[in-house]
Amino acid sequence: MKKFILLALLPMTAFADVINGADTAWIMTSTALVLFMTLPGLALFYGGLVRSNNILSVLMQCFAIAGIVSMLWFIAGYSLAFSGDNPFIGNLSNFMLAQVTIDSVSGSIPESLFAMFQMTFAIITPALIVGGFAERMKFSAVLLFSSIWLFVVYAPITHWVWGGGWLGDTLDYAGGTVVHITAGVAALVAAIVLGPRQEFLKKPIPPHNMTMTFIGAAMLWVGWFGFNGGSALSAGGDAAMAILATHISAAAGAMTWMFYEWIKFGKPTALGSVTGMVAGLGTITPASGFVGPAGALVIGIIAGAVCFNAVIIIKQKFKIDDSLDVFPVHGVGGICGTILVGFFASKELGIFSGQGGWSHEAIVISDQLQIQLTAVVATAVYTALATFVILKIVDVVTGLRVDSQTETQGLDLDSHGETGYNL
Repeated sequence: MKKFILLALLPMTAFADVINGADTAWIMTSTALVLFMTLPGLALFYGGLVRSNNILSVLMQCFAIAGIVSMLWFIAGYSLAFSGDNPFIGNLSNFMLAQVTIDSVSGSIPESLFAMFQMTFAIITPALIVGGFAERMKFSAVLLFSSIWLFVVYAPITHWVWGGGWLGDTLDYAGGTVVHITAGVAALVAAIVLGPRQEFLKKPIPPHNMTMTFIGAAMLWVGWFGFNGGSALSAGGDAAMAILATHISAAAGAMTWMFYEWIKFGKPTALGSVTGMVAGLGTITPASGFVGPAGALVIGIIAGAVCFNAVIIIKQKFKIDDSLDVFPVHGVGGICGTILVGFFASKELGIFSGQGGWSHEAIVISDQLQIQLTAVVATAVYTALATFVILKIVDVVTGLRVDSQTETQGLDLDSHGETGYNL
């Protein structure tokens, strides 16, 4: 991502955009991998975590979000995120990709491919939010909320960080702010506004199919190589290091959570292990191309420990029913990763040194940490306020929550007239 932004800011005469075949092939592969993360990865991961009478509702929400966001990104989302010189939002000069032709080039890849790669990020971000309100939001409300949220939250913040906006000095390699903090905070706000499920904290609500969740988690791990490695926007050392850092952090997050849970509760669970893996992946995302392998190991360990405790605090202390732990895993992980990259990207840490990445050579770690904190606070505050307003608007238009009878019998039959299992 950073490479594209830096190139875009140079005068057109300073370089000639030429398509590189290897770069193009890698980003095509990465685009497929990122879409694979949502369909079927995230859909199966979330689907197995809910009750059996809600599995189709979750699968359909992820599938429909992929469809509607793809169209909206094509119509105006891409233009609002990656056009103009306004520090806060792009313009509609590229409405319906009017300026994207077969000959359009972005860096060393076709612009059509860059737009498509970015589309897959725009798809998975609102799909992640589904975990915050799973098993209780109307299908019509999900679609309306996701559509408005894409334009009001996702596109502007993408422009702030990656599109030449006012947070352009932030180190965010693949979406700590743009994806994970926005999705996590939005899920938390949605969980609070909708209120808890009827059975929350009254009796256990176990996953109905951990095998499905495990398969989905494995798909996410593989797909994340495209998510982070593809954000180099080239096939080279940057992409390779991002993939290595991503894998190490995922492994460290999974094992940290597993052993933490084993010590605290007596058994290492499959659910805990895969959740720790996702925490490691989400936390390394903003740092993946800026840090070294040793730094990635530390980030993964921190992710497993911090996110583990965040889950307990959100559910047991604050009694917030973030159904599938989107905020404590993605939100908290994104915040941690966005801050930690300001330290571990430094080239002055010995074996823990990173690749640098400061926008100006004179910047020191303390300065970069201030930039990172500013991005975290701005992203979280804006996302929270905007999400709250959007939810209130959707509530007026369609209503947010299904009735108690529908919630009891499950959303599958009421919303879609089908069941996930006919045994």
